[in-house]
Amino acid sequence: MIKTLEWTDAGVRFIDQTKLPTEEVYVTCATYQEVADAIFTMIVRGAPAIGVAAAMGVALGVRDAKADSVQELRPQFEKICEILAATRPTAVNLFWAIRRMKEKFESVAGQPVDSIKQALIKEAQQMYLEDIAACEAMGRNGAMLLPRSGGVLTHCNAGALATCGYGTALGVIRSAVASGSKINIYADETRPFLQGSRLTAWELNQDGIPTTVIADNMAAAMMKQGKIGAVIVGADRIAANGDVANKIGTYSVAIMAKEHGIPFYVAAPWSTIDLATPDGDHIPIEQRSATEMTHFSGKQITPTGIRVENPAFDVTPHKYVTAIITERGVAKPSYSESLQQLSRNEPVPA
Repeated sequence: MIKTLEWTDAGVRFIDQTKLPTEEVYVTCATYQEVADAIFTMIVRGAPAIGVAAAMGVALGVRDAKADSVQELRPQFEKICEILAATRPTAVNLFWAIRRMKEKFESVAGQPVDSIKQALIKEAQQMYLEDIAACEAMGRNGAMLLPRSGGVLTHCNAGALATCGYGTALGVIRSAVASGSKINIYADETRPFLQGSRLTAWELNQDGIPTTVIADNMAAAMMKQGKIGAVIVGADRIAANGDVANKIGTYSVAIMAKEHGIPFYVAAPWSTIDLATPDGDHIPIEQRSATEMTHFSGKQITPTGIRVENPAFDVTPHKYVTAIITERGVAKPSYSESLQQLSRNEPVPA
């Protein structure tokens, strides 16, 4: 399994996703500031992976903090959490993970400093294991929703590289293939960062799953030709009403799927469900550097001085979503009801 990230004594080790697919390079972040930079610069990306990376960054910062008492440690801990929380605003897993680390800190605050440090390291490592287990459960829950043969479209990368292993949308694909489905994958290139053509294609090629890369603006034509029988994507935040924030371009894919009568599935761990956010209008959308649009491989491709908009995400209204696949089960419309049921670990109707 791809080692997207892992805890080591030397620091948090990441596969550098900015170097893929031509170079498989690993970097070790020795400080929490370096972890924060790895998240911001997308050395590590994907909402579940970002969350666990942040938790490991918190653990790393606390481990190396110079403090003899919890009173000395607390302000350092708060600063570490603040810096990591400022890296990526849309992915709710980031804030979920930091909140969980804060809860763990408070639960052990009466213990010696060394015990607090070890408890936070253990918590981050536990979150890593839980993420892999959640992805595998999602795969099992969603595998039978996909067609037994034919083409499946995915947008961006929601695979092992976006998680601690196995993947969300790609985890469902992996499970479907393992159960005997003869599907082939169409991977949108996903401009401007090319997560589909660089990362999804690389991952699925490692697994021997037939994959075809297409430009983002080819999806509708592929659908019209009958080459795509389902769409499955990941998510960075899902609101209480089922609105889904995912990589820019997802919204248009969902509209095209609806027009062609193709099911549109979203796979995400429960940590991506944000029941405190009522709908997609309340999800903050990260704006990224213009150079991601104006330059390619270091070469300028856009006229100097031109205005650029580069939102990293868009929001797909829940009316375009056929089902939301989580490790707790599969939610279907009405999402306001089914997501609440899953939040209480109640079964939802098939």
